[in-house]
Amino acid sequence: MEILTGFTLLQLAAALTTGLVAAFIRGLAGFGLAIILVPVLALALTPVEAVLTTNVVALLIGGLELPRLLREAERSVWTIIAVVLVTTLPGLALLAATPPDIARLLIALVALSAFFAILFPVREPEQPGIVTTGLTGAASGILTGFAGMPGPPVVPYYVGRAIPRQVAKSSMILIFTFAAAIGIGSGVALGRMHWRLAILGAMLLPMVIFGTWLGRKADGHVSDRAWRIFVGLVLGAAALAALAKLAL
Repeated sequence: MEILTGFTLLQLAAALTTGLVAAFIRGLAGFGLAIILVPVLALALTPVEAVLTTNVVALLIGGLELPRLLREAERSVWTIIAVVLVTTLPGLALLAATPPDIARLLIALVALSAFFAILFPVREPEQPGIVTTGLTGAASGILTGFAGMPGPPVVPYYVGRAIPRQVAKSSMILIFTFAAAIGIGSGVALGRMHWRLAILGAMLLPMVIFGTWLGRKADGHVSDRAWRIFVGLVLGAAALAALAKLAL
């Protein structure tokens, strides 16, 4: 049985379940929505559809939190967002030109890279220089377009520094929200953004709101060390699961 012009009930069930888990990680860690959701959606949808659907969800949930994010985020986010603006479209164009099986493999590897990124030792809290910040934005933009995952370069930039957890989380989520909007705009420009993807993203929103709320509740009872370990294990497991599925 297919609904929403091509999405099956099985695809929707997988998307909703994964959305709940990914949102819980997002609420707890400040990142992880796309890293968890895109590889799983890409197993049922085309990679481009998975990326654009995830962008819709990220934009909707981030928009609801925008006032708080603007208050709490570090000023470096605006440099990163500006660079993401000009590097996302080339990333999405590259995805559209990549064979689906290869794209799924690369997306899973990007997700796995996020696991290794958070294992780096914690650095001093000072904001990195303009070159490091700009390169972070460039990598984040390309990955926003190609994999719907601005997180792997952004996570070590913030989580890897000894800054307050809430500042790191709000900074990352603010970047992800703008990156999602830029990704959707790039999809429209390339003619790959279709209304059914927006509907699927909207259908995922209630589950993502609930999962995010659960994650924030848990965040108040988790130490920084346990937080990093838990998120790392979940991200690693999600990427390995996507790779194992591809190998079957």
